[in-house]
Amino acid sequence: MDLIIIGLLGGLITGISPCILPVLPVIFLTGGAQSAKFEDEVVPARRSRPYFVIAGLVLSFTLVTLGGSLLLGLLNLPQDIIRWVGIAVLIIIGVGLIVPRFERILERPFQKFGQREVKNRGRGFGVGLALGAVFVPCAGPVLAAIIVAGSTGQIGIGTVLLTVSFAIGVAVPLLVFALAGRSVVERIRAFRSKERVLRIAAGVAMIALAVGLVFNVPQALQRLLPDYTAGLQEQIAGSEQVKDALELGGLVNDENKDLDKCTNGAEELESCGTAPSLKGIEQWLNTPGGEAIDLDDLRGQVVLIDFWAYSCINCQRSIPHVVAWGEAYGELGLQVIGIHSPEYAFEKDAGNVAAGIEDFGIEYPVALDNTLSTWTNYRNRYWPAHYLIDAEGTVRHISFGEGNYAATEAMIRELLQDADSDVTLPAATDVADDTPDVGSTTRETFLGSSKDVNYGGGGDYRAGAGDYVFPKDQADDSFALDGRWDVETQYATPSGDTGKIRLEYHAAEVRVVLAGSGEIRVTHEDGSTGTITVDGTPRSYGLVDRDAIDEGTITLEVPSGIETYSFTFG
Repeated sequence: MDLIIIGLLGGLITGISPCILPVLPVIFLTGGAQSAKFEDEVVPARRSRPYFVIAGLVLSFTLVTLGGSLLLGLLNLPQDIIRWVGIAVLIIIGVGLIVPRFERILERPFQKFGQREVKNRGRGFGVGLALGAVFVPCAGPVLAAIIVAGSTGQIGIGTVLLTVSFAIGVAVPLLVFALAGRSVVERIRAFRSKERVLRIAAGVAMIALAVGLVFNVPQALQRLLPDYTAGLQEQIAGSEQVKDALELGGLVNDENKDLDKCTNGAEELESCGTAPSLKGIEQWLNTPGGEAIDLDDLRGQVVLIDFWAYSCINCQRSIPHVVAWGEAYGELGLQVIGIHSPEYAFEKDAGNVAAGIEDFGIEYPVALDNTLSTWTNYRNRYWPAHYLIDAEGTVRHISFGEGNYAATEAMIRELLQDADSDVTLPAATDVADDTPDVGSTTRETFLGSSKDVNYGGGGDYRAGAGDYVFPKDQADDSFALDGRWDVETQYATPSGDTGKIRLEYHAAEVRVVLAGSGEIRVTHEDGSTGTITVDGTPRSYGLVDRDAIDEGTITLEVPSGIETYSFTFG
């Protein structure tokens, strides 16, 4: 019941958000448009037409959301194909509304859902199916969980219930508009005499939506409007119902249902169920011949699972501890497995990961979890994250984020002794804990639209091209932009000749992840300047490196052709 309520609430909030505005004219006009019998004749649409349009939308949206990414993965097709197929479908349906005979051909395969005669009496189910296949609402916390579940194949009855209830929640406001369209046609005599005009208007609206998608017009429209549902989304994301149902990052399944019995960073061993399997691994590094590892084959050994990403500064501070444990205990019964779960698209490249492995001196096996399948199966949502598994295959300890190293190592030693009472352990490792004090440094700052944080400029920070101006008073621990910038999903890049970034920070070390080609001019608060030469794929560049944490200001002059991903602090 909780999943249904959560899905309905998430869907309703999404259904009144700015992201559905581009489809509203289509829904309004198709809900009232009449059906064609001959080229020069129209017949009244059934009163049930709006319901069939929305029913088709709910059905196809549910199927595409749950199975679309999984099917594309199985067929080795690019994810972007969904967008272009969707645009093509919109154009086909639009032409069908303008040319009645073409519409009858288009809907003929769907007539078995409610008609035996080969004629369209205004049900609109085919129109709804097409709209649902291309309708991509804003990805709040509920939809994000559904998409992850669908793309990784974690589809159970709970996932289906959540998806269907979400789709119904979204559909309720859309149904209101569809019914309004029918009501306008029925009540206004001028419209009743011009059904053909309404059909053409609906077709034009649908084709216009398709063209708008090609040129990202809906995105620009959303940028101009305030996200008046942001507060509601935050409330549902932080509610106890959502946390109970979706906590630890992924939907609960039979493999991972007991993981929440572990307390994050506990000082003593706990028992949290059998370790979930390693799923969806694209490639293995540091194994003989790239051979895969199965946790069932490691029974009798203690296993440490380390979730990381090579450009994550939190992971960079954590990895020396993991490497030291692997070296100290690797021949005494400990098997360390690194699960590389990318934050950015460039982190999916095996060559980039291999270079990171070499830089960090990692010799234990590393799995490329590019689809976040294992990440999801472990219900994880942190970089880094450590899962400690005993010789019987039971998860005994979970630690999210940096720190807790001494306690984790003590538990590794305890489990090794439990597995082999005769084992002789060396002294504990002596790696300095460089974890910053909580709140002492600026948090990792992302410039991509998918998870931007610490934006301190005026107005909204959204995907797409826009003009920015430095604020007069910028908050501590924030960044602001100046000039014209194009904000993409994972990075921001100047869309003019040059753009500026001003960063207010607290840290001893500041680094920035950049890609592209060009030279960046860096100006510090004391007026000193320097340059960074950028050339190639994304990597981390140093900006500040001093002995103690202090506050400061950096201004970066970024030329076009350079992508700015994130700032990290130490």
